[in-house]
Amino acid sequence: MKFETSRETLLKPLQQVVGVVERRQTMPVLSNVLIQAEGERIRLTGTDLEVELSAQIRMPAAVAGAVTVPARKLFDICRSLPEAASVVVEAEPDRVTVRSGKSRFRLMGLPADNFPLIDEVKAVRSFSLAQQELRELIERTHFSMAQQDVRYYLNGLLLELDRHHLRTVATDGHRLALCELPIEAPIDGVQQVIVPRKGVQELLRILEPTEDQVNVQIGLNHIRVSLPDVRLTSKLIDGRFPDYKRVLPTGGDKELVADRDSLRQALARASILSNEKYRGVRLSLGKDRLSIQAHNPEQEEAEEEMEVEYRAEPIDIGFNVTYLMDALSAVPGGAIVMRLSDANSSCLIQDASSAHCKYVVMPMRL
Repeated sequence: MKFETSRETLLKPLQQVVGVVERRQTMPVLSNVLIQAEGERIRLTGTDLEVELSAQIRMPAAVAGAVTVPARKLFDICRSLPEAASVVVEAEPDRVTVRSGKSRFRLMGLPADNFPLIDEVKAVRSFSLAQQELRELIERTHFSMAQQDVRYYLNGLLLELDRHHLRTVATDGHRLALCELPIEAPIDGVQQVIVPRKGVQELLRILEPTEDQVNVQIGLNHIRVSLPDVRLTSKLIDGRFPDYKRVLPTGGDKELVADRDSLRQALARASILSNEKYRGVRLSLGKDRLSIQAHNPEQEEAEEEMEVEYRAEPIDIGFNVTYLMDALSAVPGGAIVMRLSDANSSCLIQDASSAHCKYVVMPMRL
C-alpha cells in the first residue's frame, strides 16, 4: 500500500478517528488505526470494540492495500509537520514508513486481518435528518447521563423514535433532560435504544452545525450514524430505560418566569460559597422576587436577590446548584419557566416560548 497526500487532508480524518482509540488496550491492534487504500479512496478506522469510527479521504491510491499503524503516533507525526506539507505513507510487511520532505518515520505495523471490524448493521429502522438537528438534540440532554452508575442503562442516552417525533432523554436518577424534534418516520409504535456514553461523546465530536443530512440506522445491537465522509457505529446498551413520562411533574401550580442568563449568573455567584460536596442552594420565592442563598461548613454565606415574575404563595426549596445551572445552559430561549408544587417535589424547567425541551430537577434537603 502506498499513497501521497497533503498534511491537512490526512490530519482531519486522523483527528476524528484517534478519539475512539484508547491509549491502553489489552489487544495491541486496538491501539492502531486501520488504513485501507482501494480505488478512489483511503479509509481510516479506529475502534475500542464498543465504538467504531471510520473516515475516508477521496483520492486515487497509488498502490492498494491495508495495514494497521499506531494511531496516536501517526497523528502526532502529522500534526507536527509543517502546514501544507506533502505526506507519503508506504506499508511494508511489518513496517509503515511516513515521509515528508527530509523527514522520515518508520512505525511498527500489524496485519490488517487482525483488526476487529464491526459487522454490517442490519437496520431495523432508518431515518435521516440535518446534522444540526441531531447535534442539538444530543447537546441539550447528554449532560444528564449518569457516570459509572451500577444501573448501567443510565450510563447512556435514550433515543426514542415514533411516527412523528425523535426524542433524546438522559437521567442520572436526580435530574432528567428531554428534548424532542418533529420528524416523519415510517414506523408503527415506538422504537427505543440506549446509546452508551462514549458513543454519545463521539457523535458530538463529529456532528457539525450544518444542514447536511445524516443517516441513522438502528439495528438490534448497534446504531450506525453516517455522514458524507465519516461513519460511526456504536454498540447499544442492553437494558430497559426507566419510564421517563412518569418522572415529568404535572400540576405544578407555582410558576416562576425569569431571564435565563440573569438567573444562571446569580446561581453561579451564589454557588461560590456553597458546600463543595453537596452543592446545595436555597431558593426563596415571594411576590415577583427570588432570593438565592448558599452556605458552607466554614460558616460562609452568599445571598442573591433578583426580580422575577411570580404570583403564587411563598415557597422555600433547595436544589443542587450544578443541576440547575446545567439545565439553564441547555434551555435554548432567553426566558425560562420553572414550575413547582411544593418543597418536596421536583421542579420542571422549560423555555418560556417552547415545550420541545424539558428539564426535571429533584429537590434536596438543606
